[in-house]
Amino acid sequence: MAAEPFIDLLNAQIGHEFAAHQQYVACAIYFDDLTMPQTAQLFFDQAAEERNHAMMMVRYLLDADAPVKIPGIPAPITDFADVVAPVALALEQEKRVTEQINQLTAVARQHNDFASDQFMQWFIKEQVEEVSKMGDLLAIVKRSTHDLESIEDYVLREVKPESADPTAPAIAGVAD
Repeated sequence: MAAEPFIDLLNAQIGHEFAAHQQYVACAIYFDDLTMPQTAQLFFDQAAEERNHAMMMVRYLLDADAPVKIPGIPAPITDFADVVAPVALALEQEKRVTEQINQLTAVARQHNDFASDQFMQWFIKEQVEEVSKMGDLLAIVKRSTHDLESIEDYVLREVKPESADPTAPAIAGVAD
């Protein structure tokens, strides 16, 4: 079984992932209201990805015969001053999740929990990609605050849906 401190942190992380899911839905709705369908879809896709991350963690705990405790989450921010605000929030969120993932990995290593350490490696790689994607988008949005079509063009041209990753952990509730 996974180390108890790791289990506790991973259960908390499930809540963080579900909170990120909700926050990305709120961002998508904001962009949809601005008739920015490409950017809205990017955030709807991000929301689905965060939900999948939570369910990967649920599956890991179930497979490790560890208790799963889904924590409550705070309501997402739904009011944004401008097109920069939701993207800045997303980047801040991804940086925070990176710190959380690194902490989980550190705890697994501290307790010689090699299976949990190995499980976290995919998330470390994923976070590098997520921070980079949101950082790039933030730069574009800041430059194009008053040119929404330019933002839409960038998202359409540069942000591609992620293809299935055969190294990704299994998702609870999804048949193989």
